[in-house]
Amino acid sequence: MHVHRVVLNSRPGKNGNPVAENFRMEEANLPDKLNVGQVKVRTLYLSVDPYMRSRMNEDTGVDYIKPWQLSEVIDGGGVGIVEESQHTNLAKGDFVTSFNWPWQTKAILEGNTLEKVDPQLVDGHLSYFLGAIGMPGLTSLLGIKEKGHISVGSNQTLVVSGAAGACGSLAGQIGRLEGCSRVVGICGTDEKCSILVSELGFDAAINYKKGNVAEELRKVCPSGVDVYFDNVGGDISNTVIHQMNQNSHVILCGQISQYNKDVPYPPPLLPEVESVLKTRNITRERFLVLNSMDKFESGILQLSQWFKEGKLKIRETVINGLENMGVAFQSMMTGGNIGKQIIHISE
Repeated sequence: MHVHRVVLNSRPGKNGNPVAENFRMEEANLPDKLNVGQVKVRTLYLSVDPYMRSRMNEDTGVDYIKPWQLSEVIDGGGVGIVEESQHTNLAKGDFVTSFNWPWQTKAILEGNTLEKVDPQLVDGHLSYFLGAIGMPGLTSLLGIKEKGHISVGSNQTLVVSGAAGACGSLAGQIGRLEGCSRVVGICGTDEKCSILVSELGFDAAINYKKGNVAEELRKVCPSGVDVYFDNVGGDISNTVIHQMNQNSHVILCGQISQYNKDVPYPPPLLPEVESVLKTRNITRERFLVLNSMDKFESGILQLSQWFKEGKLKIRETVINGLENMGVAFQSMMTGGNIGKQIIHISE
């Protein structure tokens, strides 16, 4: 059986920006018969995420993520439907998801690598399992719960960088639901700023490409910053840290401004920023959601409940077609998305 798939065509180089041409679409054949334990799936939606940038290098720099190989099929978050099954717990018509879904139209996968999902949790919006009711949602929720030290009624101010992205757009809302009294987002366009405030409940938003971020931050965070959800690293984070209060907390989620640079993760801080952390007793802890797998089930149920109650607003940017995976990846890495970047593969 013929399928289409996307493979890694070339590497951008450790310091290079990814381009659509790093990816290549080709045809492949699937075996006609399934082995015991296998299922044939049709891909419905695929995800592109910032962490994938490191998988384009020969060495990802971390032990828990393996690099993609040249001319081999790429994988990542995906959701699809079972078309045929030789697995006892999966039947035709079941919806399933995986973090290692191949970028192809159909695939034969080991049933044990798939997780069955309930469409009712997302009111039928299956792509949400790749975003708000999936890994980005869990990253935001568990990061805030475990590293944010938010307590209701203590008048805390939360700042989120990369605030219009998959994690950031959720982190601000979750911070509010957990008890922050003021939530401020930092992002890169006026349109994104407007959506954060008018749709997603942020109190204020700063466009870092306009004006002076430090000045703007002082205006919108008059009492300083108590919790900082850091999606970007770099200059923006240094600016925020300088305005953080005594005993405050940095939640280190991602460092997208550093992903195309050959530096260790998380990158070392400037000495003056290290000094601010030390003198003000600010915690800055790397948060790896995969270390909290025991909390995934309860986390997904909490996110689904908030979504169904209208307390968690979900934004997506959807591109159609497997042939556009490279375009979607490049766009996501340069801030072209609002909310989660999703690729719709089939109905």
